[in-house]
Amino acid sequence: MTSRRRISITARITLFTLVVATLLSALLAVTLMLVFHRYATTALTSETMSAGGRVASEVERHEAITTPLAGQRDRNLQVVDPRGVVVAATPQLQGRPIMAPFGPDSKNIAHAVVCGGVFPGGRCQIVIAQSAHTTAGDWIVYSSSPTIPSYVDPWLAGTVAGGAALLAAAITLLGHRIAHAALRPVTAIRTELDRINETCPERRVPYPQAQDEIHDLADSVNHTLDRLQAAMEQQRAFTSDASHELRSPIAAIRAEVEDALLAPEETSVPTVGNTVLRSVDRLEAIVGDLLTIARQDHDRQVEREPVDLSELVTAESGRRAHPAKRFDYALEPGVVVIGDRARLSRLLSNLIDNAERYAASTITLRVSHVAGSKRDAHRFPNGIAMLEVIDDGKGIDPGKRELVFQRFARLDTARDRGAGGTGLGLPIARQTAEAHGGTLGIEDSSCGTRFVLRLPAAEAARAD
Repeated sequence: MTSRRRISITARITLFTLVVATLLSALLAVTLMLVFHRYATTALTSETMSAGGRVASEVERHEAITTPLAGQRDRNLQVVDPRGVVVAATPQLQGRPIMAPFGPDSKNIAHAVVCGGVFPGGRCQIVIAQSAHTTAGDWIVYSSSPTIPSYVDPWLAGTVAGGAALLAAAITLLGHRIAHAALRPVTAIRTELDRINETCPERRVPYPQAQDEIHDLADSVNHTLDRLQAAMEQQRAFTSDASHELRSPIAAIRAEVEDALLAPEETSVPTVGNTVLRSVDRLEAIVGDLLTIARQDHDRQVEREPVDLSELVTAESGRRAHPAKRFDYALEPGVVVIGDRARLSRLLSNLIDNAERYAASTITLRVSHVAGSKRDAHRFPNGIAMLEVIDDGKGIDPGKRELVFQRFARLDTARDRGAGGTGLGLPIARQTAEAHGGTLGIEDSSCGTRFVLRLPAAEAARAD
């Protein structure tokens, strides 16, 4: 089945312009013809009245009526005496009755259009009746001229019609050129997008010179392409890093199993099992973190329930029966946030796990409520619920602090996979903080590394 090609926007605008221009030009032509007709009719009425007035003046002065009565062949005049008898008339009306059934009004003059009757061919004429006052009584002079047709004159009608057609064509052409020029950047954007899809995502669509809606469209398209390229690069890097991280424990499992198969007398099942289980635990941790990141990327909605940060820290610390490092606490009571308790507990667990890996001896946990600045009033209307996790390790160089929040990021040999991390805990923690409308970062500390979590405090915290 063949489908009809849809009409382009340029063609539709041109067609619309043609219709509108034709209607407006026709309306203009009709208006001009009406004006010309009215002007010509007024002029003809004035001329006819003057011709009748000349004869009426002669009757009033008891002068002989000048012949011929009318100077134009298509103009007719009749002179009627007080008895109602036609005493003089132009040749066309000789021997005919009075041309009109009406007489002058109180202003001694009257005019109307009369069709048929005494006029030959049944044509309509403008008839004017004027009074001529004499001592013998009131005479009436009738004068008439054929009415002007609606087209006034063939040459004039043709000129107006031709001018209207040219005007409509000019407007249509102008509309086509404007539409074509306005949509030319859109065509360029579409062409460039096709090339981007076929070649490389690094290219961007061109910006039009005019600062108009199409310029904004190009800007939005380029921003979208930037985000898509960044997402693609992040996805490729994430896939590569995930593959590399998964390959290491898998290679360790394979090597252990192959060694056991090649020399079964030199090992035992418990030895092989314990070695393999350590790699399986690492695989399970990586897969679990990958699933968590994928789930949080897909669903950024969080549960909404009150969570006391001090109680959350106490509960998380209580789950660690035999901590390897000493814990110091500075917990302000009543610091409440609204969020997902399970995800916030996972965030805190990741921060504590990271601190335990790199602390020399002590981990400090602080919870406090601080007032927000005016600049952040819209983000933290009730103040800031702040959680700090501080270790006394070697710390992180300020220029590399953001790197630890990248997925599978490694800073140096001191913070490698031998420390037991998957490289996903801190990215998951920051993702959780941002999902709750807060921030997570590393800030200056007198020793070690100081992670600071800031979340919007609940209304109750502001009241307290």
